[in-house]
Amino acid sequence: MNPFKAYLIEDVDGRTRSGFVSLDESRLDAGEVTVRVAYASVNYKDALAATGAGRIIRRFPCVGGIDFSGIVEKSSDLRFKSGDPVVVTGFDVGVAHHGGYAEFARVPADWVIPLPDGFSLLEAIALGTAGFTAALAIVRMEENGLTPGNGPVVVSGATGGVGGLAVDMLAGLGYQVTALTGKETESDYLKRLGAADVMFRSTLDLSRIRPLDKALWAGAVDNLGGDVLAWMASTMKPFGTIASIGLAASPSFNTTVMPFILRGVSLLGIESGHVAGHYRQLVWQRLASDLRPRHLLEMTHTIGFADLPGVFDSFLKGKAHGRVVVELAGA
Repeated sequence: MNPFKAYLIEDVDGRTRSGFVSLDESRLDAGEVTVRVAYASVNYKDALAATGAGRIIRRFPCVGGIDFSGIVEKSSDLRFKSGDPVVVTGFDVGVAHHGGYAEFARVPADWVIPLPDGFSLLEAIALGTAGFTAALAIVRMEENGLTPGNGPVVVSGATGGVGGLAVDMLAGLGYQVTALTGKETESDYLKRLGAADVMFRSTLDLSRIRPLDKALWAGAVDNLGGDVLAWMASTMKPFGTIASIGLAASPSFNTTVMPFILRGVSLLGIESGHVAGHYRQLVWQRLASDLRPRHLLEMTHTIGFADLPGVFDSFLKGKAHGRVVVELAGA
């Protein structure tokens, strides 16, 4: 294996520095499966890691990229052989184990998922961590009793990767979806994804959140945290379900117990990184069937590897739109 290009995140005198380097096979981390990476994606977590804006990296140096798809180069695990198309999301990839922003990656076999039937490598990573997380949230909410007949579902951060995919998936299942966004120019886009209604955050008075407000939602998918999550809790219908996915606005959550003990509201924490075994396979099977987004490629923008550093800022400033995929083949 010749030296290959990678985007490495390092700690230099206590400050995060990242950039392109040349690595060889000896620098890859331990694992049974070596993959020639075709595509990786860019997520909010990747932007935090690469810029040092968040304490994401748990080991320096580390190749960034929390997910990737590609072709198995070699494998010492009998479940995989050279030439197999695969996808890898979650676990320690890109934070404590070299990730997908490199032409080659080596990972433990238990982290590897065979490419789901009917998906290309591009489509699989356009879903990636974001799609898996959105699907996991929906599966968990359904296990908690959510059905389309229970009432409307609201999705915050709806123009982002997880949010847009959640809107598309929920609408495809027959839910009446309200997309909540701070981007008032994106109404048409969100309705194309399947939103029945679009609500703008500017219409909410988040400085005066009641312990219990008018009951509106049977379900909620929240990517923001902070006051938006508190508002969601106060406006849930009896026995409604909230899936808490992100903290793009704030990690804080200031509310009362009243929605939970007077309306029986459930708050589900969605952690997609370490879902393993049968359950991870189950979620991917749902993604390949009834949860498959109908507008996946419409919400996906592909960039070259050399363009990667230029996209992080848009994620940190809340300006990212849909899914960003990095093409590494031939990088």
